[in-house]
Amino acid sequence: MGRLDGRVAIITGAAQGIGAAYAKALASEGARVALSDIQDASAAAKDIEDSFQGAETLVLKTDVSDEASTEAMVADTVAKFGKLDILISNAAMFASVSHKPFFDIPVAEWDQMMAVNVRGPWLCAKAAVPEMRKNGYGKIVNIASGTLFKGVPDILHYVTSKGAVLAMTRSMSREVGGDGICVNTLAPGLTMSEGVLGSDEFMSGRDANLASRALKRYQEPEDLTGAMLFLVSSDSDFMTGQCMVVDGGSVNN
Repeated sequence: MGRLDGRVAIITGAAQGIGAAYAKALASEGARVALSDIQDASAAAKDIEDSFQGAETLVLKTDVSDEASTEAMVADTVAKFGKLDILISNAAMFASVSHKPFFDIPVAEWDQMMAVNVRGPWLCAKAAVPEMRKNGYGKIVNIASGTLFKGVPDILHYVTSKGAVLAMTRSMSREVGGDGICVNTLAPGLTMSEGVLGSDEFMSGRDANLASRALKRYQEPEDLTGAMLFLVSSDSDFMTGQCMVVDGGSVNN
Protein backbone atom coordinates (compact mmCIF):
# COMPACT_ATOMS: atom_id res chain seq x y z
CA MET A 1 0.00 0.00 0.00
CA GLY A 2 1.34 3.40 -0.99
CA ARG A 3 0.73 6.61 0.89
CA LEU A 4 -0.99 8.04 -2.19
CA ASP A 5 -3.06 5.08 -3.37
CA GLY A 6 -6.17 6.41 -5.11
CA ARG A 7 -4.84 9.95 -5.44
CA VAL A 8 -4.54 11.86 -8.71
CA ALA A 9 -1.75 14.39 -9.18
CA ILE A 10 -0.70 16.99 -11.74
CA ILE A 11 2.94 18.01 -11.88
CA THR A 12 3.87 20.95 -14.10
CA GLY A 13 7.33 21.14 -15.60
CA ALA A 14 7.46 17.33 -15.43
CA ALA A 15 9.34 16.52 -18.63
CA GLN A 16 12.75 16.40 -16.95
CA GLY A 17 14.78 17.33 -13.90
CA ILE A 18 13.08 18.00 -10.59
CA GLY A 19 9.58 17.78 -12.06
CA ALA A 20 10.23 14.31 -13.48
CA ALA A 21 11.62 13.23 -10.09
CA TYR A 22 8.47 14.51 -8.37
CA ALA A 23 6.27 12.60 -10.81
CA LYS A 24 8.20 9.36 -10.33
CA ALA A 25 8.09 9.67 -6.55
CA LEU A 26 4.33 10.26 -6.63
CA ALA A 27 3.82 7.18 -8.79
CA SER A 28 6.01 5.12 -6.44
CA GLU A 29 3.50 5.88 -3.68
CA GLY A 30 0.51 4.84 -5.79
CA ALA A 31 -0.68 8.12 -7.30
CA ARG A 32 -1.91 8.38 -10.86
CA VAL A 33 0.09 11.19 -12.39
CA ALA A 34 -0.47 13.75 -15.12
CA LEU A 35 2.89 15.00 -16.40
CA SER A 36 2.37 18.51 -17.71
CA ASP A 37 5.00 20.51 -19.57
CA ILE A 38 5.47 22.84 -22.51
CA GLN A 39 8.00 20.23 -23.66
CA ASP A 40 7.18 16.59 -24.42
CA ALA A 41 7.00 14.60 -21.17
CA SER A 42 6.51 11.22 -22.88
CA ALA A 43 9.95 9.92 -21.91
CA ALA A 44 9.37 10.73 -18.23
CA ALA A 45 5.97 9.05 -18.35
CA LYS A 46 7.43 5.94 -19.99
CA ASP A 47 10.10 5.77 -17.29
CA ILE A 48 7.36 5.74 -14.66
CA GLU A 49 5.33 3.06 -16.41
CA ASP A 50 8.44 0.92 -16.93
CA SER A 51 9.45 1.34 -13.28
CA PHE A 52 6.16 0.60 -11.53
CA GLN A 53 3.79 -2.16 -12.56
CA GLY A 54 0.28 -0.81 -13.08
CA ALA A 55 1.35 2.84 -12.96
CA GLU A 56 -1.02 5.18 -14.79
CA THR A 57 0.20 8.36 -16.43
CA LEU A 58 -1.09 11.11 -18.67
CA VAL A 59 1.12 13.36 -20.78
CA LEU A 60 -0.10 16.92 -21.27
CA LYS A 61 1.35 19.80 -23.26
CA THR A 62 0.68 22.92 -21.22
CA ASP A 63 1.69 26.55 -21.24
CA VAL A 64 1.17 27.51 -17.60
CA SER A 65 1.13 31.21 -18.46
CA ASP A 66 -2.02 30.70 -20.59
CA GLU A 67 -5.37 30.38 -18.83
CA ALA A 68 -7.05 28.23 -21.48
CA SER A 69 -4.08 25.86 -21.43
CA THR A 70 -4.18 25.39 -17.65
CA GLU A 71 -7.95 24.87 -17.74
CA ALA A 72 -7.50 22.20 -20.40
CA MET A 73 -4.76 20.58 -18.28
CA VAL A 74 -7.14 20.11 -15.39
CA ALA A 75 -10.10 19.12 -17.56
CA ASP A 76 -8.06 16.46 -19.39
CA THR A 77 -6.75 15.07 -16.10
CA VAL A 78 -10.24 14.78 -14.62
CA ALA A 79 -11.56 13.27 -17.85
CA LYS A 80 -8.97 10.48 -17.64
CA PHE A 81 -8.73 9.88 -13.90
CA GLY A 82 -12.08 11.14 -12.59
CA LYS A 83 -10.81 13.71 -10.09
CA LEU A 84 -7.86 15.82 -8.96
CA ASP A 85 -6.26 15.66 -5.51
CA ILE A 86 -2.74 17.06 -5.87
CA LEU A 87 -1.19 19.94 -7.81
CA ILE A 88 2.55 20.59 -7.85
CA SER A 89 3.32 23.87 -9.60
CA ASN A 90 6.91 23.21 -10.56
CA ALA A 91 7.15 24.76 -14.05
CA ALA A 92 9.38 27.84 -14.04
CA MET A 93 11.98 29.84 -15.91
CA PHE A 94 15.37 29.45 -14.25
CA ALA A 95 18.39 27.75 -15.79
CA SER A 96 17.91 29.31 -19.22
CA VAL A 97 18.08 32.86 -17.86
CA SER A 98 21.44 34.63 -18.07
CA HIS A 99 22.80 36.41 -14.99
CA LYS A 100 22.92 40.19 -15.16
CA PRO A 101 22.54 43.28 -12.93
CA PHE A 102 18.91 44.22 -12.40
CA PHE A 103 19.27 47.43 -14.45
CA ASP A 104 20.27 45.33 -17.47
CA ILE A 105 17.21 43.06 -17.36
CA PRO A 106 15.03 43.75 -20.43
CA VAL A 107 11.40 44.52 -19.66
CA ALA A 108 10.28 41.71 -21.96
CA GLU A 109 12.42 39.19 -20.04
CA TRP A 110 11.04 40.45 -16.71
CA ASP A 111 7.47 40.11 -17.99
CA GLN A 112 8.07 36.60 -19.30
CA MET A 113 9.54 35.55 -15.96
CA MET A 114 6.50 36.84 -14.11
CA ALA A 115 4.12 35.26 -16.61
CA VAL A 116 5.58 31.79 -16.14
CA ASN A 117 6.76 31.85 -12.52
CA VAL A 118 3.97 33.87 -10.90
CA ARG A 119 0.95 33.89 -13.19
CA GLY A 120 1.56 30.19 -13.91
CA PRO A 121 1.03 28.85 -10.36
CA TRP A 122 -1.92 31.19 -9.92
CA LEU A 123 -3.62 29.98 -13.10
CA CYS A 124 -2.91 26.34 -12.26
CA ALA A 125 -4.44 26.73 -8.80
CA LYS A 126 -7.35 28.71 -10.24
CA ALA A 127 -8.12 25.78 -12.55
CA ALA A 128 -7.49 23.06 -9.96
CA VAL A 129 -9.31 24.34 -6.87
CA PRO A 130 -12.88 23.92 -8.23
CA GLU A 131 -12.18 20.21 -8.81
CA MET A 132 -10.64 19.81 -5.36
CA ARG A 133 -13.60 21.55 -3.75
CA LYS A 134 -15.93 18.90 -5.19
CA ASN A 135 -14.32 16.32 -2.91
CA GLY A 136 -13.50 18.61 0.02
CA TYR A 137 -9.83 17.73 -0.29
CA GLY A 138 -6.69 18.94 -2.01
CA LYS A 139 -2.95 19.43 -1.72
CA ILE A 140 -1.26 22.25 -3.62
CA VAL A 141 2.51 22.62 -3.51
CA ASN A 142 3.96 25.76 -5.05
CA ILE A 143 7.68 25.63 -5.75
CA ALA A 144 9.68 28.64 -4.54
CA SER A 145 13.46 28.83 -4.08
CA GLY A 146 16.05 29.24 -1.37
CA THR A 147 17.30 32.30 -3.28
CA LEU A 148 14.48 34.45 -1.94
CA PHE A 149 15.75 34.04 1.63
CA LYS A 150 19.32 34.94 0.65
CA GLY A 151 18.77 37.82 -1.79
CA VAL A 152 20.91 36.24 -4.49
CA PRO A 153 22.13 38.97 -6.89
CA ASP A 154 22.06 39.12 -10.69
CA ILE A 155 18.84 37.14 -11.07
CA LEU A 156 16.54 39.73 -9.52
CA HIS A 157 13.53 38.85 -11.65
CA TYR A 158 13.80 35.16 -10.70
CA VAL A 159 14.24 35.87 -6.98
CA THR A 160 11.35 38.35 -7.08
CA SER A 161 9.10 35.82 -8.79
CA LYS A 162 9.81 33.20 -6.15
CA GLY A 163 9.15 35.70 -3.37
CA ALA A 164 5.78 36.28 -4.98
CA VAL A 165 5.10 32.53 -4.99
CA LEU A 166 5.67 32.41 -1.22
CA ALA A 167 3.34 35.37 -0.63
CA MET A 168 0.75 33.84 -2.96
CA THR A 169 0.84 30.56 -1.06
CA ARG A 170 0.22 32.23 2.27
CA SER A 171 -2.80 34.17 1.05
CA MET A 172 -4.17 31.30 -1.03
CA SER A 173 -4.02 28.90 1.92
CA ARG A 174 -6.42 31.12 3.88
CA GLU A 175 -8.89 31.32 1.00
CA VAL A 176 -9.21 27.55 0.52
CA GLY A 177 -8.58 26.13 3.98
CA GLY A 178 -12.30 25.90 4.63
CA ASP A 179 -12.56 23.60 1.61
CA GLY A 180 -10.11 21.07 3.05
CA ILE A 181 -7.33 22.19 0.71
CA CYS A 182 -3.78 22.63 1.99
CA VAL A 183 -1.43 25.00 0.16
CA ASN A 184 2.27 24.95 1.00
CA THR A 185 5.57 25.97 -0.55
CA LEU A 186 8.68 23.90 -1.15
CA ALA A 187 11.89 25.89 -1.63
CA PRO A 188 14.80 23.97 -3.21
CA GLY A 189 18.41 25.01 -3.19
CA LEU A 190 20.60 24.89 -6.30
CA THR A 191 19.86 21.43 -7.70
CA MET A 192 21.83 19.47 -10.27
CA SER A 193 18.95 19.11 -12.74
CA GLU A 194 19.46 18.88 -16.50
CA GLY A 195 18.94 22.61 -16.89
CA VAL A 196 21.52 23.55 -14.27
CA LEU A 197 24.04 21.00 -15.55
CA GLY A 198 23.72 22.58 -18.99
CA SER A 199 24.24 26.16 -17.73
CA ASP A 200 27.82 27.44 -17.59
CA GLU A 201 26.74 30.29 -15.28
CA PHE A 202 25.10 28.06 -12.68
CA MET A 203 27.83 25.43 -12.88
CA SER A 204 30.52 28.06 -12.34
CA GLY A 205 28.83 29.10 -9.09
CA ARG A 206 27.95 25.71 -7.70
CA ASP A 207 31.05 25.35 -5.54
CA ALA A 208 30.36 28.68 -3.84
CA ASN A 209 26.82 27.47 -3.22
CA LEU A 210 28.17 24.20 -1.85
CA ALA A 211 30.42 26.09 0.56
CA SER A 212 27.37 27.82 2.04
CA ARG A 213 25.74 24.51 2.97
CA ALA A 214 25.86 22.61 6.23
CA LEU A 215 25.73 19.37 4.22
CA LYS A 216 28.76 19.40 1.93
CA ARG A 217 27.53 17.86 -1.30
CA TYR A 218 25.67 18.89 -4.41
CA GLN A 219 21.89 18.71 -4.30
CA GLU A 220 20.15 16.19 -6.59
CA PRO A 221 16.47 16.18 -7.69
CA GLU A 222 15.81 13.13 -5.50
CA ASP A 223 16.79 15.14 -2.42
CA LEU A 224 13.49 17.01 -2.79
CA THR A 225 11.08 14.13 -3.17
CA GLY A 226 10.79 13.23 0.52
CA ALA A 227 9.66 16.71 1.51
CA MET A 228 7.32 16.83 -1.48
CA LEU A 229 5.70 13.52 -0.54
CA PHE A 230 5.23 14.76 3.01
CA LEU A 231 3.44 17.88 1.76
CA VAL A 232 1.05 15.96 -0.53
CA SER A 233 0.29 13.07 1.85
CA SER A 234 -1.93 12.80 4.92
CA ASP A 235 1.20 13.34 7.05
CA SER A 236 0.78 17.11 6.51
CA ASP A 237 -3.01 17.37 6.78
CA PHE A 238 -2.82 20.07 9.49
CA MET A 239 -0.11 22.11 7.78
CA THR A 240 -0.89 24.93 5.37
CA GLY A 241 0.52 28.29 4.33
CA GLN A 242 4.05 27.16 5.21
CA CYS A 243 7.38 26.95 3.42
CA MET A 244 9.83 24.04 3.63
CA VAL A 245 13.39 24.87 2.57
CA VAL A 246 15.37 21.87 1.30
CA ASP A 247 18.88 23.04 0.43
CA GLY A 248 21.38 21.22 2.64
CA GLY A 249 21.36 24.00 5.20
CA SER A 250 22.47 26.86 2.94
CA VAL A 251 19.75 29.26 4.07
CA ASN A 252 20.56 28.50 7.73
CA ASN A 253 24.13 29.77 7.38
